[in-house]
Amino acid sequence: MRTLYFDCQMGAAGDMLTAALLELIPDRDQFVKRFNALGIPGVVMKAEPSEKCGVRGTHVSIIVNGEEEESQDHEHDHHHEHAQEHHHDQEHGHDYAQEHHHDHPHDQAHDHDHTHDHEHTHDHDHDHGGHHHHHSGLSDIEHIIKDHIDLPENVQKDILAVYQIIAEAESQVHGVPMTEIHFHEVGTMDAVADVAAVCMLMNELKPERVVASPVHVGSGQVKCAHGILPVPAPATALILQDVPIYSGEIKGELCTPTGAALLKYFVDEFGQMPLMKTTAIGYGMGKKDFPAANCVRAMLGNGDEKTEELIELTCNVDDMTAEAIGFAMEQLFAGGARDVYTIPVGMKKNRPGILIHVMCSSSTKAKMVELLFKHTTTLGIREAKLDRYFLHRSIEEVDTPFGKVHIKKSHGYGVERAKYEYEDLARIAREEGLSLAEVEKRL
Repeated sequence: MRTLYFDCQMGAAGDMLTAALLELIPDRDQFVKRFNALGIPGVVMKAEPSEKCGVRGTHVSIIVNGEEEESQDHEHDHHHEHAQEHHHDQEHGHDYAQEHHHDHPHDQAHDHDHTHDHEHTHDHDHDHGGHHHHHSGLSDIEHIIKDHIDLPENVQKDILAVYQIIAEAESQVHGVPMTEIHFHEVGTMDAVADVAAVCMLMNELKPERVVASPVHVGSGQVKCAHGILPVPAPATALILQDVPIYSGEIKGELCTPTGAALLKYFVDEFGQMPLMKTTAIGYGMGKKDFPAANCVRAMLGNGDEKTEELIELTCNVDDMTAEAIGFAMEQLFAGGARDVYTIPVGMKKNRPGILIHVMCSSSTKAKMVELLFKHTTTLGIREAKLDRYFLHRSIEEVDTPFGKVHIKKSHGYGVERAKYEYEDLARIAREEGLSLAEVEKRL
């Protein structure tokens, strides 16, 4: 199985992931040329050799409107005046000084400048030292991706899905609808470039399985105009929910929201490096120097077909009603169970009973145990660790005589399958007075 592994011992950012993946493809210069020919407004990518702790890799920088702007990664404002009293002179993440301008040099780890707090205004266009900047919402990002950049539809979908993850996190952090989340123009173009490049490279490499190490997020605090925030920054922390993360001795924010969103979207599982024979290794470098090499390492190779470890929790009950068991199953699914099912069994004293099976990941095991004890009458739960093999799945939307319908596709182990989404077929059957078979035949 074609496997891609990300080593995130020094965090992750969009440009570092781009550079690491760029080193995995045969013709890097040709990719950069193709990328620069896309027509992302005002954007030019440069890829240059870089060395950290004696290890050679690649550093990617983005030129916006002729200037190498320090990437705003997720600089946003939902109707914010950019009169900040901070900029990001990062050690790999953030170490804030006093004034924030767009015409000063920055010294950042991977060119990502995160703005967390701003003065509010209802202007979307702001003039900074002679530079007139606009702010873009998700609809503007979609317009850029779909109408101005020549990319395959699946890559467009990936880019917009990554932006959706970022916008949802920003919406929660600031307590406003996603429609009011706006991204600063310069930061938008820089981040669009990073996200687009990673999505293009992932489409080119086509890994069947993507694994990443636990993510080092850095440590300390970030100082903003209106207070001090902990590392990881609030949006990053939200994106990395359910992802194994850890802190360390390095002060600063090592994982950016764009880096976090890209990992969250593409990575199938987080944990130790899987058993694999590597065929290519890439190093995506940041700017700053640390005792540890400031890079994301990407390793491509062939691994075994085992894709993840699952936990199976089981318990027997003989004194619950069918309604109570059904409610317990609902709560287990809502709590994050991968699967819940029951089997009728014969128990001691010749009593008929129910064997409850719960399949879950190791990260949700504790929650599942809690829910089983809360919603069933069991006095004990058994645990087994299982290796799970599965086909990789995706969902596509297609036009049909009945409107848009979703198709579920799966592949792996030399197998390819496709089937229409049942709920779509059922809806059409009800609306048209047809059977499911008749609907499928006419699609």
